[in-house]
Amino acid sequence: MLVGKPGLDGHSNGAEQIAVRARDCGMEVVYEGIRLTPAEIVNAAIEEDVHIVGLSILSGSHVALLKDVMERLRKEGADDIPVVVGGIIPPEDETALKAMGVAAVYTPKDFKVNTIMADIVRIVAERQEKAA
Repeated sequence: MLVGKPGLDGHSNGAEQIAVRARDCGMEVVYEGIRLTPAEIVNAAIEEDVHIVGLSILSGSHVALLKDVMERLRKEGADDIPVVVGGIIPPEDETALKAMGVAAVYTPKDFKVNTIMADIVRIVAERQEKAA
């Protein structure tokens, strides 16, 4: 699992909590840190051969950043890698993100980290079943 924060947002607490919990659940985690560009995220996802990308965005630029990430994944032939995002995301933006291909959107109401981990496992398993 690749975890990172695109854009200029420097608030990394949520991303770090997800990365640590994923590691504690037995996942191999690549934590790329903060202030990443969409190109850096996509390159790392491909280079590290991850099964899922988890992004945290609190800056309000989630639609533009995720559009860029999803387009770059498609362009690189890596759109089989699911992307999940967490942040302060209004319901109408959640709908737009899912229409772009984002697998799941988490907001502050989704504070049960074990539930998020179960979702991530389910998303990866479903993608791998489709690929088989």
